[in-house]
Amino acid sequence: MGRVTSKKERQKSLQEQLKEDPFLTDEELSELFNVSVPTIRLDRLELGIPELRERIKNVAENSYNKVTTIQSKEIVGELVDISLGKSGISILETDEDMVFEKTKIVRGHFIYSLAETLAIAVIDAQVALIGVANIKYKSPVYAGTKLIAKAEVIRIRENKYIVWVKIKEKQIEVFRGKFILVSLKGEVKRR
Repeated sequence: MGRVTSKKERQKSLQEQLKEDPFLTDEELSELFNVSVPTIRLDRLELGIPELRERIKNVAENSYNKVTTIQSKEIVGELVDISLGKSGISILETDEDMVFEKTKIVRGHFIYSLAETLAIAVIDAQVALIGVANIKYKSPVYAGTKLIAKAEVIRIRENKYIVWVKIKEKQIEVFRGKFILVSLKGEVKRR
């Protein structure tokens, strides 16, 4: 990002950046614009843009209401965008509780669960289960990083859905999975 000369230009550019990627942190924005974090916070305040947590919460509340296949509390990460039968986005802020103690690398099952629950959530059905998962961990993820998962329904044939899920950390793909889900018709047995 080139040197932005005036505050007005920076704020305009800041708005555009957040429109493109609403999940940028203040720290990431300060690096992008080469200004301090307090300057970014001040810019956001003046522009009436809430902090990241608030932005995620606002978008998430809307998204959870649309999901039919899974309880919102069962979704790993924050569901921030969903278009049933088409696509979805969720975010996971990783922390120290998710890592192997020795290496500080996030345990694979957290990353897989982020992908799996998003794949299930995007299906426009009452109940969907993973039939096949073809997954690839592409690079290690460390505690404190923010993962953005994007799911896309590639094909629907009768009761089978093929869903691609790609997880990135700062534009770098760390995981990719192809899920074949089966939607179950009829009632689910209740205990």
